Amino acid sequence: MVLVCFVIDLRSLPPQLLRDVKQSLLEVANFYAISSESESLRDKIGLCYVFRNRISSSDELKIAYSPSPRGNFDLRDFHHAVNHLPTDSFLPEIDDPGDLKLSNILSDQVLYSWGIDKDIVRKVIVLSSCFPQYVDSHLQKSLMDAADKCVSVEFLLFEQKSGHLTDTLQNVSNFLRSISDLDNCSLQTYLPNVRVLHGLVKQWIEDLKDDMEKPLQARFLFKTNLVGSMNQISCNLYVSVNKIVDGFSPCQTCRCHGMLLEDGIRNRIHGYSCPVTGHGLETCNVIENSVKVGEKTLLFLPSFQSSMKFQRIASIDFHVIERISLGSLSEGSIMGDSYFVIPSACHEVEAASDDIDQSELNAQVFQGLCSALHSLDQGLVCSSNCNMETMREVAFHCYYILQPSDNGPMLLRRLAGSEEVSHVPDLNRCILSSITKEIQDSIQASLSKIELKDYDPMLHERGFHQKLNMLVKESLQFGSIPPKFEEAPSEPKLTQLDSSEEMVQSTSRLDVELTEEESSKIDMIEEDKTGTYIAEEWELLVVNEVPKIFSPVCISKPKLDQSVLSPSSSNRQLDVKTSRILERLEVPRQLKTKAVSPISSGSGMIDTCVPMKKPLIPSQCIDTTDQGSTTSQLIKPNFQRLKRKHK
Repeated sequence: MVLVCFVIDLRSLPPQLLRDVKQSLLEVANFYAISSESESLRDKIGLCYVFRNRISSSDELKIAYSPSPRGNFDLRDFHHAVNHLPTDSFLPEIDDPGDLKLSNILSDQVLYSWGIDKDIVRKVIVLSSCFPQYVDSHLQKSLMDAADKCVSVEFLLFEQKSGHLTDTLQNVSNFLRSISDLDNCSLQTYLPNVRVLHGLVKQWIEDLKDDMEKPLQARFLFKTNLVGSMNQISCNLYVSVNKIVDGFSPCQTCRCHGMLLEDGIRNRIHGYSCPVTGHGLETCNVIENSVKVGEKTLLFLPSFQSSMKFQRIASIDFHVIERISLGSLSEGSIMGDSYFVIPSACHEVEAASDDIDQSELNAQVFQGLCSALHSLDQGLVCSSNCNMETMREVAFHCYYILQPSDNGPMLLRRLAGSEEVSHVPDLNRCILSSITKEIQDSIQASLSKIELKDYDPMLHERGFHQKLNMLVKESLQFGSIPPKFEEAPSEPKLTQLDSSEEMVQSTSRLDVELTEEESSKIDMIEEDKTGTYIAEEWELLVVNEVPKIFSPVCISKPKLDQSVLSPSSSNRQLDVKTSRILERLEVPRQLKTKAVSPISSGSGMIDTCVPMKKPLIPSQCIDTTDQGSTTSQLIKPNFQRLKRKHK
């Protein structure tokens, strides 16, 4: 985490260069506004400028934007500060700017008062077209104290071609010698053009990001030694592109705190509530015209009409804008998925002759274009308003490259725009002097031992199927898991069932198996009307739904309701219809003989793990017409009554 303070010397920057510098500062702020993925966006950008007061003829320092110690970055205030920088402070005759007022910036009242954490790394970036010839003792002491407080100072010099700046190079050389003993100071010279400033913007935004402290480290291992006993190369991996948002969405905020009102905060009765206090908000306390930039940045607008909804699209138009040499295409600027492009048979092409079929002409034009581009080793850059990764319409331009092949399909690949290209690391630190002939010969000999082939993706398996097959094989060792019982759809409630009817419903699901000993204790049902109602209900359940049969692992001993058993009427006989219902509730003999585990009649336990997939109620075709046509009807179960043993 780095707090960056920009110091602009307005005395030495001409108007055109100042406009480019201001635009670069705005781009840094825009990138930083959408870069945060944490809960808050820390305020880590400061802006100061040095100008000459025309009345007092003295150099003064002004603070245009200072970070809030405990607040979030305010994109609106920073834009306001940059846009209101004085534009009439340029002094064409200046040769030696004199005091840069860095001692005032490197003080407890300015730089060291920004930020909550005192140990935060701070960086001061001075932009100017000329520097003083020497560093005075006061500034020298301030720079040395800054080194002890982890503050680095970068001097950026923009070279000018004006004739009156003849002593500029000499002054720069003297200034560089003055700061050469300070480890926290550096001097870089740049040409004042847009491309250089664009690269500086990417470098500055990397300093502000929290997740770019260390690159990803990797090693490339070889089967043979490259030089001596060395068979590996250690490298650092950097991201080549950074994706930006596809648009800005409108939102609503509370007027009291300016916080975003999410959909989940809205109450049906009280409307919106403040995210901070939780109090209800009236319509006048809600700001309707707000826009969300990234995840943590909000802007309040007088009106926001471009509330674009990103719709999914099925047909895409690509506009060809230029033709480029494929040799100039950097693979680091390619992002996203690749798509094969082949001619469509139904594509409409205006025919040059009525004798040629439309689809045939389209195929010939496609092959001719592919062949011409391949022979020239060129590709076509296209633009579209669709993001191929999300297949949605976006607010910004998306660029694609159409690459040809040799008598085959073409390839469509997404290109990174100028905002998405990441900062290129300094290659001068890792590229050393020329390679010796001994090392070069050793590497070539090692590479010759590696098999050379044309790339075939079918020969490079990642091991997906092998790994998944092994996992499934291990899972099968635990046996099959019985599926969950699906409850029947709720039927219309008839009447409240009494205790005897509840017993019939519970046993109808085959969750309880009545043993012969317990069945002999059931000798009556209360009334004949009740028995008739049970039979009707059972027929209703049987005819309307075909139940699923599962073999329970363990069936516990049923506990019959005391209201079902009547000790005083044990000699009474069961009703005929009730007996038939109970016979239907018992497991058929055919299913009993198919059970794998033995049945223990003494304990009343049935141990079986084999699921019965056949339905309890068979379906049979019955001839209902004289012409032989058949209709499928359900047959009511007719189980034979089992003989019960009475002890």
